[in-house]
Formats: sequence, C-alpha cells, structure tokens
Amino acid sequence: MVVKLKSGMSLEIENLIVKFLTKEANLDELQQLELWINDPKNEVLFLEYIKTNAFTNIATSMYDKESAKENITRRIKQEKRIFLNRNKVSSIIRYAAAAIVIGVLTTAYIFKDRLMHVSIEETAPKMVSPNVIMPGTDKATLTLGDGSVVVLNKENTFQTQNVNSNGEQIVYKKKKENKKKNTTAVVYNFLTIPRGGQFFIKLSDGTQVWLNSESQLKYPVNFIDGETRQVELVYGEAYFNVSPSTEHKGAKFKVLNQSQEIEVLGTEFNIKAYKDETNIYTTLVEGKVAVGNGVSKLNLVPNEQSNLDTQKNNIVVTEVDVSSEISWKNGIFSFKGKPLKNIMKVISRWYDVDVIFENKALETLKFKGSLDKNQSIEEILSIMKSNTINNYEIKDKTIILK
Repeated sequence: MVVKLKSGMSLEIENLIVKFLTKEANLDELQQLELWINDPKNEVLFLEYIKTNAFTNIATSMYDKESAKENITRRIKQEKRIFLNRNKVSSIIRYAAAAIVIGVLTTAYIFKDRLMHVSIEETAPKMVSPNVIMPGTDKATLTLGDGSVVVLNKENTFQTQNVNSNGEQIVYKKKKENKKKNTTAVVYNFLTIPRGGQFFIKLSDGTQVWLNSESQLKYPVNFIDGETRQVELVYGEAYFNVSPSTEHKGAKFKVLNQSQEIEVLGTEFNIKAYKDETNIYTTLVEGKVAVGNGVSKLNLVPNEQSNLDTQKNNIVVTEVDVSSEISWKNGIFSFKGKPLKNIMKVISRWYDVDVIFENKALETLKFKGSLDKNQSIEEILSIMKSNTINNYEIKDKTIILK
C-alpha cells in the first residue's frame, strides 16, 4: 500500500527522489522516477518538492517549468546509460546529485532576473574580505609507527612496500603472516583528517573506511589472522564497509570510540563522534552490529541509529533515514529537520570556518534540504538567505549570520 503525504506526493516517490539525490537509486528506480516526472499531473508536486529542499522561497510561478523538467529528465537518462553500459548496479560512478537543485535554482534566478530586470550581483550581500573560502578536499596527515608524519593530498604521493597513497586515498596491502607472530609487536598508524578535509582508507583486511572532516582513525598496519580486528575512531565521523569475518578465519571486527564499543560481523555502518559533541551516533546500513557502553549492549538492525549520551551514559535507539545520515560520504549535505545551529557545525567543518549567530533566534530554526558539498560557501549562504536568514557577513574565515 502506498502512503499519501500531506503534500499529495506518495512516500514511495519521495523516497525515490531522496535516493536519486543521494546517489542510491538503481536502474529500476531511475526508470520509475523518470516516468513519474514526465506525467504532467505530477509536475507541480515535483517542482514544489525541489523548491522546498533547495532552501528557496522563490515563487513557483517564476520557474521555467519546461526547462527545469527537461534538465532533470536529461540527468536521469544519463544515469540510466551508466547502468546500461556497465551492467552492474554496484558500480555506479559518482554523480552530482545536487545538480537538479542547482539546475532548478539557476533557471529560477535567470527567469526572475528577466522579469524584474535586477541582476543577482546587485542583491548579493557585500563581502568584507576578498578571501575566497573554498569547499573541503581530499587531505590528511598520516602518523607512522615511529612517530614520523606524512602529508597526504593531491600534490603528494606516498608509497612503501605495503602502503600506497595517490593523495586522494590510502591503501594497505596484507602482509604475509609471520609464523612467529607473537615475537612481532602490532604497529599502529593514525590517519588524521583536518577541518576542510576528507579521506578514504582501505585497511589491510580489505575493510573500507570513509573519514569525514575533523576526524582521526587509529588502526594496525596489519591484522593478525584469526584474532579480533580492532580499530579506534579517536574522534570525528567515519563510514565503515567491513570485510566479512568469513574471509578472516571468523575474526570479528571491533570499533572503539570514547565510551562505546561496536562489535561487527561484516557490515556497513556510520559512526559520528565529534569532540565538541556529547552524543555518539551509530547508524546501521546493512548487516548487524552490537553497540555497548560498558553497562549494556544493544543490537542494531538496518535503518536503526543508536544515540549514546556520554554524559548520562545511556543509549537510545531510533529508526532513521539512512540515505540522509550517510549522504556526506557521497558528496551531499542532506538536512532533514535539523536546527540551523547543527547545520552550521557541519558546514564549518567542511569549509574550515567559524560561525557566529548574531541573531540567536536563528539557531533553533529547522531546515530540510540537500546541497552539493562542492558548492561555494557563498552559494550555500545565498540559498539560506533566500529562505530564512536576513543577511550574512564574511570576515576572513568567520561567517556572521544576522
């Protein structure tokens, strides 16, 4: 049975749109969405949804609806061709999911400009500083077992016998097992992601980890076959795709972090545990994990999220929209009813800026929308300005919301 929302859009279609925006839609879902969009009776519903999710209050009548729909349909067709050419749903290449939003916004602003004869530049807030605030990029520092530090970015490569980095990711190869393994101490490395950065790492057991801005991961250079594989998310946010225990003589995988321990059998999940926050969020995408806080242990099923309050040391489990929670990994900011204060924390980490709320009332206002992480900070703020904030100011690397 299809559940109808207040907006008139079915929950099924809304989920398809979200999956498309967060790069999770498969070929059948793309075809279904394309058919729905091309039905004239759905045009208004779809454009209203995009308008809401783009943080814009431009009147619907100001949209060039035909151009917008053509743009959206064209992008869906492009993604369908990717599936058909590769014949594998699992081999989707990254695509600009927020391009729909950008395309609709661009069309709206151009059309608005023609009607009102006002240039966008004339209405934009003046910048106090000429400094350009750029989006984050792939960068990290690698701390080796001997304490030496290696800078990893697109300008620097790093390679040893068992480790290779092209500046955008780092991959560890499995070493041949030493029969006298007890005579060799386990060597740990630290991968630290600064504000304004992100990085991908493949551990020696094949486990894949995506690290978000302002995060640090501690891990062994090589795991010992048959023994529990253990890493530590010292702080920050990470998405894990764990190599199954069946490929490692039944060895379990554990992730330690502050006050909690996660026991894994082979799964995909996300952990958010920043230093400046008192809650640790663990979101299960697929498989199974057990989250413990030293007092109790709870099992999560897919689409569930545990929230550990580190001050009270209690855990609450709720059902969440997984696509929204892990969208950062796919290059998207997805905010579903998040307060502006929380949203600006995410943005400040990615753009490496500080945020000041001159108008404190803005902190608790909630938003729903998806934005491309590669947009400039001015584009992000301008979209927000069109909806709620009265104005903003940029001084060096500080954003002041008014």
